[in-house]
Amino acid sequence: MNIFYQEPDPDRWLPFDRYPRKLIRRIVRGKEKIGGVGQVAINLLKGLDKIGVKYRFNDFAYIKQHPDEIACIVGKPEVLFNRKWKNPIIFGSGIYSHSIECPDLLTKYPNVKRVLVPGEWMRKMFENDYGNSVIAWPTGIDTEKWSPEHVPGIKNFDFLIYDKIRWEHERYSRELVDALKRSLDEKRLTYQTITYGHYDHAELISKISNSKAAIFLCEHETQGFAYQQILATNTPILAWDRGGYWQDPYYYPSKVRYQPVSSVPYWDRRCGIKFTGLENFENSLKIFLENLESFKPREYIMENLTLEKCAEHFVQIVAQVKQELK
Repeated sequence: MNIFYQEPDPDRWLPFDRYPRKLIRRIVRGKEKIGGVGQVAINLLKGLDKIGVKYRFNDFAYIKQHPDEIACIVGKPEVLFNRKWKNPIIFGSGIYSHSIECPDLLTKYPNVKRVLVPGEWMRKMFENDYGNSVIAWPTGIDTEKWSPEHVPGIKNFDFLIYDKIRWEHERYSRELVDALKRSLDEKRLTYQTITYGHYDHAELISKISNSKAAIFLCEHETQGFAYQQILATNTPILAWDRGGYWQDPYYYPSKVRYQPVSSVPYWDRRCGIKFTGLENFENSLKIFLENLESFKPREYIMENLTLEKCAEHFVQIVAQVKQELK
């Protein structure tokens, strides 16, 4: 199997200046943090290792010499766009946010046989341009790292509030987050908070370890690494799932109006309870607390989103494309 993933790092001022700039960044800032899309590639490779599937990673020389072999371009789009590929291609899931960025992808690149996106509502959003070529494929969660055994602390807090509200944050902090906290205070339910983009995995694990449950706040997720990592520790979640339109202000409402979306696209009743807003938070909280001991979120993750299961799904997609090419 041939896997490709690269972050874009173009020259800025002079030819080839990306190389010294990268070295200087490393010296000044230290080791770069892996982003969500980079984690997709890493977790895929980990999953392939676990199920014993051999692969080449970023071996551009090999793939050029073997144009009949499938190139799996996990991301980013520049890897596809900036090279002349003769190979059949599986493209994704680390691509652009909407197919409007390249609506004629399958015409420009007829060798792209599948486009992978992280979840089902995103698949439906891309379907208008890419039809049956687009598939929902989530990357796996490292269930050894994110495990109840690694969060064995005393549960001093009732909730960890995970705040991943990305747009109009000040407004929603005032209208939603503060209101939820007041409700918890009135019921003498204790909580701590963590904010997306301002923590590392060690802090998240530490705060999960002493929380009985989590409240997850996000407008929508294409997959949702963080909440799935929390579920993998067998911590149930009370999730804000507002539904409605995709809210990315770069697209909405002038370029794209798509609904419905979800903040927890991979989910069943074992994971916890969802609420749509303040109007049904109190009732959802009551039901959640009454059933707290009966939730089995890790069971859901182990059945659906392990490194192994998601890697196996990826292998099946590649096998299907191979069969079609015969």
